[in-house]
Amino acid sequence: MQSIDLKTLRLALKGLLREKSPLAALRAFYEKQGGFFHIPLPGFRAFVTGGPAANRRVLVTERNNLRWRSPSDPVTSLLRQGVLVVDGPEHDHYRSLMEPLLNPGALPGYLESMLAQVDRVSATWKAGQTIDLLVECRRIALLIIMDTLFGVDFWNDLPRLWKPILKAIEYISPGIWVVFPAFPRLGYRKYLKVLDEYLYGIISARRSTAPCHDLLGHLIAAGLDNGQIRDQMLTMLIAGHDTSTALLAWTFYLLGKNPDVYTRLQTDLDETLQGNPTTPSGWQPHLLDEILKESLRLYPPIHLGSRRLVESMDLDGHVMPAGERLIYSIYLTHRDPAVWENPDQFSPDRFSSGHKQPPFAYVPFGGGSRACMGSAFGLVEARLVLAHLLQAFRFQLVNQNVHAHMGATLEPRPGVFMRVQPAPVH
Repeated sequence: MQSIDLKTLRLALKGLLREKSPLAALRAFYEKQGGFFHIPLPGFRAFVTGGPAANRRVLVTERNNLRWRSPSDPVTSLLRQGVLVVDGPEHDHYRSLMEPLLNPGALPGYLESMLAQVDRVSATWKAGQTIDLLVECRRIALLIIMDTLFGVDFWNDLPRLWKPILKAIEYISPGIWVVFPAFPRLGYRKYLKVLDEYLYGIISARRSTAPCHDLLGHLIAAGLDNGQIRDQMLTMLIAGHDTSTALLAWTFYLLGKNPDVYTRLQTDLDETLQGNPTTPSGWQPHLLDEILKESLRLYPPIHLGSRRLVESMDLDGHVMPAGERLIYSIYLTHRDPAVWENPDQFSPDRFSSGHKQPPFAYVPFGGGSRACMGSAFGLVEARLVLAHLLQAFRFQLVNQNVHAHMGATLEPRPGVFMRVQPAPVH
């Protein structure tokens, strides 16, 4: 396998310093090594790939030779037997229980709750105030997921649980544990305990009430014990809200950075929805959908997928031994100049009906049997939240110096600071 040369290392370092993110270094490796490279760090070995053909292999044709679960990964430690971190029949079982509550047919029943939570948060904003849309979108996403899936009004609990939730996200974000898995993880236990006690309390209270047809009620009716239910709840709470937070925050940022697109969208929403954030009959939100797709292309919240090889695997002449880690990079695929014209440019029109991408070139929700089962929920949520807020308010980006941070999701740092004003009344 070709080693990474000194020139490529210099390019990677320059990109790292310029963009304040390891993503720039990964792009340099990816482009110079032909879409496949090896990271041989002490305590951490990984093969990294991307592109449509490799994605198809990882997600579909070789999926039975790849496992998600890794005992040394903090995600496994946190989510235990959550649907995200188990494989085979166990994954299929949990997925079959949860999918009916997340498929498109179930979504109309959530719209009223989604709007109510958006209004609760936006009612705290003052005219002319500068707000961080990363924080505000997280508040909205947490309230929505707790109410729609678990039947919990999270408003009064949000201040107390805010730091435990952020600590849980930090616990599973890339850090020194990647290279040194045994490195002590200090400062997390008490916060994760608070989160666990809260979820177990919700489960216990629900068991003593009449059956309810939300996700929590569905898991109880299926006969899962409290530990299994806790694992699925925490999986949905962390993975479900954090991805929506990132998508919404990045979309606000991109609109703020591209006022021409923002103006087009504003006009479209004002003329077609006329104050109604839900989708009326006949309205096709082409532009909003294209903007969301482009946001997901440039800044996919789940920016990579990690698997373990059951048996050795040959990927286009690159042989990887059994037991090794294979990472397929969604971010690198979405920025691949061999697939996308002007890949770093924000261009929603590339998703118009006349443009087609190769299969597996666009994979913001993964693919195959482990594709994100909450994708429909997340897209409806994002569309509704944006349509509602963009009709009710006008936003002006204050700080354009934002970089992509590789946390549990790909999020904008230091935040998306925008000045907010009520929309004019026509």
